[in-house]
Amino acid sequence: MEIRLARNYGFCFGVKRAIKIAEESPNSVTFGPLIHNKNEIERLKKSFNVGLVEEIDEIEENGRVIVRTHGIPKDMLQTLKQKHVEVVDATCPFVTKPQEIVEQMSNEGYSVVIFGDINHPEIKGVMSYAKDPVVVLGVEELRQHLPKLKERVATVAQTTRKFEEYQKIVNFLMEHKKEVRVFNTICNATFENQDAARELSCEADVMIIIGGKNSSNTKQLYNICKENCPDSYLIENEEELDPSWFRGKKVCGITAGASTPDWIIEQVIEKIKKIGV
Repeated sequence: MEIRLARNYGFCFGVKRAIKIAEESPNSVTFGPLIHNKNEIERLKKSFNVGLVEEIDEIEENGRVIVRTHGIPKDMLQTLKQKHVEVVDATCPFVTKPQEIVEQMSNEGYSVVIFGDINHPEIKGVMSYAKDPVVVLGVEELRQHLPKLKERVATVAQTTRKFEEYQKIVNFLMEHKKEVRVFNTICNATFENQDAARELSCEADVMIIIGGKNSSNTKQLYNICKENCPDSYLIENEEELDPSWFRGKKVCGITAGASTPDWIIEQVIEKIKKIGV
């Protein structure tokens, strides 16, 4: 069985930056999971004593706290900075940008529409910088909110959403509102990984997508692959591989989410090689 890697996969700029920050900040804690990959979080804990807290009250004074890549709500960041702790901000610059945009647009009197998952930590952070934002995942949902929107609307997208779906949101707004300010905040790495996964899944008999089950961008990769290759599987590590997936297959394609470290990808490849033999 031939194994092919997607031409783009794995760690994005923001995740690489956050991991480097964490490795250079031993004996600290992250406020919320640094990235959406529990295996990498466990490695940081074991190798660098970088812990994890979910509530501000859990953070000890005179310590060091790292803000996760997805960012946190504005009021939480302000509360952190008021505590007697060293704050190291590992928020991805591509996440900080939509925060800045919606704050500016809100201050200028625009209604703000955010395309994304309202329960995702990135979106919770972005929402906190806008006044009464509308968060939607599709046109039908947006249609319900249309009456409350002003004639001047600004829109941003979650960094890991599909560009085609964002276009539908934008087109709908332009049909119904007089002024629409559109900011393409989807990350380039997301585009590149998705295009590469789409291309490879058309050639493969079986696709393995490696990444956190709670990772938005990894789930997007899985959905794209599944459209072209019915035998597509999302796993977090090599232990989840099932030998039956590869029986009778000639080409195995592999891609990985933006929070998936190389060491996990290598372990998966090695096990697939053994299964193939």
